[in-house]
Amino acid sequence: MVELSRKTKETDIKCKLDITNSLKTKIDTKIGFFDHMLEALSKHSGIAIELSCIGDLHIDYHHSVEDCGIVLGKAFKEAVFPIQAVERYGNATVVMDEAAVTCALDLSNRPFLVYDINLSGKVGEFDVELAEEFFHAFTMNAGLTCHIIYERGKNKHHILEAAFKSLAVSLRRAMVKNENLGIPSTKGIL
Repeated sequence: MVELSRKTKETDIKCKLDITNSLKTKIDTKIGFFDHMLEALSKHSGIAIELSCIGDLHIDYHHSVEDCGIVLGKAFKEAVFPIQAVERYGNATVVMDEAAVTCALDLSNRPFLVYDINLSGKVGEFDVELAEEFFHAFTMNAGLTCHIIYERGKNKHHILEAAFKSLAVSLRRAMVKNENLGIPSTKGIL
C-alpha cells in the first residue's frame, strides 16, 4: 500500500492506493461526477483507492481534478515500479449504451498520452475537458504510455464513463502476473 499527500495553495489531497485491493475504496473530492468516475476507475481496475481532496472549488474544479491525477499517478507509480513479471500491456474497449471508448496502454515508465475525445460542455457541473486534464496528470505521473480513443457515442456521461472504465480495465489487464516474462522488456528494465 502506498500513502501520499500533497498540499498546495489550491488543494490538500490525501491518498492511499493499494494494487492488491485490500482497502475499501472511498473517494471524496466534493465533485460528484468526478467521484463517480474515480470509483469506477477503482472498481474496474481492482485498485483500492482512498482519496480525499479539499480544493478551491469556489474558483472551479480544475485544480482539484488535475492535482488528484498527479497524486494518484505518483501513488500508482510507487506501487507498481519497478515492474517485474506482469503482462505490461493492456487494452480494452468499454461500451456504455451507445458509447464506446478504447484505451490501450503500456506500463512503460515512459509517459505519453494520446487523448482523442472531442467533447465540450458539462456533465452536471463537471466541465468535460477536465477529464483530459486528469488523464494527462495521471499518465505523466504514473509513467504510462496511454491512448484513449473515442469510438462512438453521443451522451457525454456515457462517453466519459467509458473512458475511465476502459483505462481501468486496461490497467487491470496490464498488471496481470506473468512469471514467464520476468522483466517484460528486451532492455531488461523499464
